[in-house]
Amino acid sequence: MSGIIGKKIGMMTIFEDGAAVPCTLIEAGPCVVTQVRTEETDGYKAIQLGYGEKKEKRTSKALQGHFKKANTTPKRKLIEFKEFEAQFNLGDVIKVEDVFAAGEFLDVSGKTKGKGFQGVVKRHGFGGVGQSTHGQHNRARHPGAIGACSYPGRVFKGLKMGGRMGNTNITIQNLKVMKVMADKNLILVSGSVPGPKNSVITLHK
Repeated sequence: MSGIIGKKIGMMTIFEDGAAVPCTLIEAGPCVVTQVRTEETDGYKAIQLGYGEKKEKRTSKALQGHFKKANTTPKRKLIEFKEFEAQFNLGDVIKVEDVFAAGEFLDVSGKTKGKGFQGVVKRHGFGGVGQSTHGQHNRARHPGAIGACSYPGRVFKGLKMGGRMGNTNITIQNLKVMKVMADKNLILVSGSVPGPKNSVITLHK
């Protein structure tokens, strides 16, 4: 599974065949190969990529030695990719044009925006007063009754209720690569991707 680590820049609109297409601009790479895992030493094949700069004083001694083996500076994010299509060696730099091209499709993984504790209207889309289902007759945004009859006499697990919303890992699949700007390490993909601006995301085939 080939891929690269990037940073979400923001959203924009481009026109394709006369239609407006919402797109997300991503700064993808450059990433450094910080470790190469093999069947003999690790039991599986994978390469570990490092992305983003990190101060050396904020990096543990063990990781400092790990990065020195790859002859690179400390990196902010480390992610492994199994069964990478191309062959890379320790210390190689992988750029966006090495992995993706315009017209291909990819998956994007990231952490969604954290929204804290939210009620059922925002979290689950309950209608509230005036809608055909759910809601409380005298409190507009409450969930209404949650109990069953005397049997089983309890609330079932997994019931849609208020709670923490967002701040979870999610993957958006089959986004089309609209454009690759190799000179600026940028890639433009159709649709939205999880996370706020400047958040670290993973792009993979």
